[in-house]
Amino acid sequence: MLDPLLLRSFVAIVDSGSFTLAGERVHLTQSTISQQMRRLEQQLGCPLLDRSGRQVVTTAEGEKLLGLARSILALLARAEEQVAEASLQLSLGVPEDFAAGAIAPVLAAFARDYPQVRLEVHSGLSHEIWQRFEAGELDLALVKQARGQGAPRACWREPLAWVDSRAWPASERDPLPLVVFPSEGLYRRQVTEALDALGRRWRIAYVSASLASLQGAVSAGIGVSLLPRRLLQPDQQELTHWPAVAPVELALHLGAERGEPLTRLCEALISLCDRVMGPAER
Repeated sequence: MLDPLLLRSFVAIVDSGSFTLAGERVHLTQSTISQQMRRLEQQLGCPLLDRSGRQVVTTAEGEKLLGLARSILALLARAEEQVAEASLQLSLGVPEDFAAGAIAPVLAAFARDYPQVRLEVHSGLSHEIWQRFEAGELDLALVKQARGQGAPRACWREPLAWVDSRAWPASERDPLPLVVFPSEGLYRRQVTEALDALGRRWRIAYVSASLASLQGAVSAGIGVSLLPRRLLQPDQQELTHWPAVAPVELALHLGAERGEPLTRLCEALISLCDRVMGPAER
């Protein structure tokens, strides 16, 4: 089997007309280039280069090989390009309320602009997304967090609301049944701290890591929850007379890697969040 490195040197010699110049092109010494040509000619069993003149030229056999060598090298270069393109990957972590639909048109437009990039989107609790981002597993992380935390690329205010069912309200039950995220969830601590400050008895009635599941439980009358105000459903009511809870923020964190696709995706996510949340604070 012909060695592509020998073919590369052969083409460089023909194009430059000199072993010395060819060596400079492929970053090899003249003696190494000469050794490579001897190996190639021995392998094919015929002379490929005429060295008798001032400039090195191909023999009849070398002329036949030249076109094939160029085609082989071009095909190998194309193979490298396609493998490199296939390896381009961006990983994005987003909260469920964005992953469920709002982000899909943005990602679709990005995929049309950068068809060579493979997108991996991970959704879940914000603390899980943040852990993966800090571990270097995500290029971009859109998370709910305490206000002023870290140095995000951009952030948006996320007001919270006490939410109850319209048809089967639970707010007057004692103890108060709560619909909450798991213990690591950002809103859960705020729920219990606010109720403890009021001296209100409560119990955990329903736990889920899924925002859609929590919303369904509230609508069905299982209990009260603390959720983003913008996600209030028609069959739910906001308990406006309940104590105010400090808003959290939606923050976009950008990893250390840079490049046009990642920059464009970051800009597209900022535009999306500006539409959904209002203008970014920074």
